[in-house]
Amino acid sequence: MTIEALTVVTLERWLRDRVAAYGELAPDAFTVDTPLTELGFNSVYALTICGDIEDTFDIDVDPTVVWDNPTIRRLAAALYAVIKKE
Repeated sequence: MTIEALTVVTLERWLRDRVAAYGELAPDAFTVDTPLTELGFNSVYALTICGDIEDTFDIDVDPTVVWDNPTIRRLAAALYAVIKKE
């Protein structure tokens, strides 16, 4: 995924795929508005997904971004703002 082609929707899909994989969930078992804590997300998942974000998008993110933005929709919007600002 190139930064130039990135949209909030593509970022939501990317996050949804990771959340589904880490939580061993079917991607259609939750929405972008389901609180991540309801999906079993904990500090280990937050660190892991932040590592993926850093590796994929070449940005530094603090794991608190996951707790400050507790749904995929909010997290995608927050990350999009950071990525496009860079």
